[in-house]
Amino acid sequence: MPGKGRVDSGAMDSRPIRVLVVAEAANPEWVSVPLVGWSHAHALSKIVDAHLCTQWRNKAAIERAGWQEGREFTSINTESSAAPLYRFTEWVRKATGLGWSFETALGSLGYYHFEYALTRRFGRRIDAGEFDVVHRITPLTPTAPSPFLASRCEKAKVPFVWGPINGGVPWPKEFQDVQHAEGEWLSKLRGAYKWLPGARQARVLSKALIAGSQSVWSELAGYHDHCVYVPENAVDPARFNLRAKPYAGGPVRVAFVGRLVPYKGADMLIEATAPLVKAGKLIVEILGDGPEMPRLKAMVAERGLESGILLPGWVPHEALQGRLAEAQVFGFPSVREFGGGVVLEAMALGLVPVIVGYAGPDELVTPASGFRIPLASREGIIQAFRECLAGIVEKPGVLGALSDQARKRALSLFTWEAKAAQTKAIYEWVLGRRGKPDFGMPFRDLPDPA
Repeated sequence: MPGKGRVDSGAMDSRPIRVLVVAEAANPEWVSVPLVGWSHAHALSKIVDAHLCTQWRNKAAIERAGWQEGREFTSINTESSAAPLYRFTEWVRKATGLGWSFETALGSLGYYHFEYALTRRFGRRIDAGEFDVVHRITPLTPTAPSPFLASRCEKAKVPFVWGPINGGVPWPKEFQDVQHAEGEWLSKLRGAYKWLPGARQARVLSKALIAGSQSVWSELAGYHDHCVYVPENAVDPARFNLRAKPYAGGPVRVAFVGRLVPYKGADMLIEATAPLVKAGKLIVEILGDGPEMPRLKAMVAERGLESGILLPGWVPHEALQGRLAEAQVFGFPSVREFGGGVVLEAMALGLVPVIVGYAGPDELVTPASGFRIPLASREGIIQAFRECLAGIVEKPGVLGALSDQARKRALSLFTWEAKAAQTKAIYEWVLGRRGKPDFGMPFRDLPDPA
């Protein structure tokens, strides 16, 4: 499948793969999707000949990271549509209480403008065979198709790779009240994206679709011949390079990190740990801020748990690992997590995760590296979390081996360096240099050396 102007030869195999990396959101100074876009692109640049194309709003931050416009990256200015669309989205959300599904839907419409402008800028270079692969990383959502790039790459015989694709995890039926509290009324209509212009075309013409979750893998039924499963998130060992303190007696310390909104379940963690905290067997630190903070503070005060359940608020990302490293357990009862990057960050430090076994986190944690609580009703999750943590308190010796395996799993399979290597294997596959990669779904634990 080599592009025009290239020769499929040993010489081609000996030079770095030339990749146009498309990440509309890619920013080293932000979090969430922009940090995913930047981290993935930055890691790829170390093992392939990558050129990043991103939105103009990321230009200054990328230059501060040491990259030069025109050499390592190109910024596309589509603020004429992106800025008013963002202002309109924020106004509607504040006025109506609609959740993230609404923002994603409108953002997907804006992406058409970005990709159209990008294709106009790079179309001739794609046609001329300057790139071996074109890879779209962000947006992560499948609700923003890539009709312009996919069709241009198809005509130029240049493989188009799309992913990781993630999002759209169904709301658990046990938490429909939380869905309504989050303003996620439109999530029921999410499937309508399949009727957007170019949605099916982009799937058909992609030479590789990277499914970022098992939920999306199921959603891509019919395209599995060119699908590869690679989870969305990864961890940066440079940012998370401490080792959590091993348990040395006294109360076991539990940490939570997240935006304080209903579906993250911080209130369930408080309910589950209250008896153990009151008995002096646990200390819980809930790191984060959000609209649930006043209610959580009231819950703690009503139960007289201020000395054992701490709510310090938002912690800067660069200070987060120091706070986490004080704990032995990561308690995270979120009921609808697409990726769960914070779980990997905690595991990289050696915290033992206790998570709800649903969606993203369930694909990161194995029985050898943590505890997965079955999805149930609110009361069922609270009870199961309480029993699990009580078992840890009773026999804290179990933490040692789990901590070691959690750290090993995160730092061997889920670093950005590892993700770049997995992605490069996909490039080699679509270029006909190797067979289709299969990393396991979910990723398999690495065996201990003999």
